[in-house]
Amino acid sequence: MIDAVLIDELKTLVEPGKVLTDADSLNTYGKDWTRQFAPAPAAIVFPKSIEEVQAVVRWANQHKVALVPSGGRTGLSAAAVAAHGEVVVAFDYMNRILAFDEVDRSVTCQPGVVTEQLQNFAEEKRLYYPVDFASAGSSQIGGNIGTNAGGIKVIRYGMTRNWVAGLKVITGAGELLELNKGLIKNATGYDLRQLFIGAEGTLGFVVEATMRLERQPKNLTAMVLGLPDFDALMPTLHAFQNRLDLTAFEFFSDRCLDKILARGDIPAPFESHCPFYALLEFEALSEEVANAALELFEHCVEQGWVLDGVISQSEQQLKNLWRLREDISETIAPFTPYKNDISVTVSRVPAFLKELDAIVAANYPDFEVLWYGHIGDGNLHLNILKPDNLSRDEFFARCATVNKWVFETVERYNGSISAEHGVGMTKRDYLGYSRSAAEIACMKAIKAVFDPNGIMNPGKIFV
Repeated sequence: MIDAVLIDELKTLVEPGKVLTDADSLNTYGKDWTRQFAPAPAAIVFPKSIEEVQAVVRWANQHKVALVPSGGRTGLSAAAVAAHGEVVVAFDYMNRILAFDEVDRSVTCQPGVVTEQLQNFAEEKRLYYPVDFASAGSSQIGGNIGTNAGGIKVIRYGMTRNWVAGLKVITGAGELLELNKGLIKNATGYDLRQLFIGAEGTLGFVVEATMRLERQPKNLTAMVLGLPDFDALMPTLHAFQNRLDLTAFEFFSDRCLDKILARGDIPAPFESHCPFYALLEFEALSEEVANAALELFEHCVEQGWVLDGVISQSEQQLKNLWRLREDISETIAPFTPYKNDISVTVSRVPAFLKELDAIVAANYPDFEVLWYGHIGDGNLHLNILKPDNLSRDEFFARCATVNKWVFETVERYNGSISAEHGVGMTKRDYLGYSRSAAEIACMKAIKAVFDPNGIMNPGKIFV
């Protein structure tokens, strides 16, 4: 444990009042959205500059103190959980947009900038930051970079990685590195920037990021389609993709929709009750595009792939249709869901989903199971809801026993045990199902280079 003398020394490195040790702060900043590990940090420190972050990291190296980064704490893998007396480095006060370049269509910001803040800034400049997800109103850019966040627009725009033009980072050794410097073309050896994206703070801390922006999409239009079964997903996706440039193709089951509608604040998309639903979005740039979408809908109905559907006719209806998908995670949170975030190549989704659904049904006959995800990029979210008669620990233990079969299936399909939530502590013990022993050895060797004393978010990704 860190003693009072070290805490007093830490306080000299940042502004007065920016080191907290009270119980409420330790609990709040020591956790993320996961509920599997009790937070137990020693202190929370709030740096306001690159120099202060560097000073904290050097202090931690000197005294061999473990550091855990904290952004919006919306993660789902316990990557931002401090459960073993670490010092949490919270970036809430490094939350400024520093520069904008109209020609390069780039914006330089501090890591504590909230995702929605960047989206709104881009909109003010008549541009677009396309990485989007349900927690955009509270997640921070530094955390997005640390987990290579994905979300609902990946089919068109890709992951966070695609939008990082440059980074400034403080390594685990306390060195300040400026990586790529906003360049589009840079063929000068290893792209160290990419190592820090998705590293979950295990190599160092992002202290500044230059993010690329895009043109604003025009006349976004959404359709929600009711499907009869898993097998209808891929032909429906292919039919629309062959004629339209989709910005999203999402999927959710009837159980997910039932949970949303039970709240009473969003109308049902249509009267028919279907086993599965797809939400797709595109830019209706012309009457020709809108007509093509309706023709595709009719074609899918004729083929038996679609049972019913609706197309947005206004901005409010577009928002309501998106809430049917976007509000799922928040709506089921009170049910203490056990989450798996898995992916395979898009073409293998239906067979993969069928196998997993059979495994889950056989082993959890008394549990409510919800499926949803970003089907257009092969990412599925498996959520098992806790029954009222089980304690949280007993419930998680029962769910974990089936992980072996779930992840063995992922491995056979050459998939990933974590598509977009990261590894953290919740998936750490299963990393070998997606990465070979040689790959993991290389990852550990890379960490040793950037973090020789092992102080940066230890125990995350691997032991």
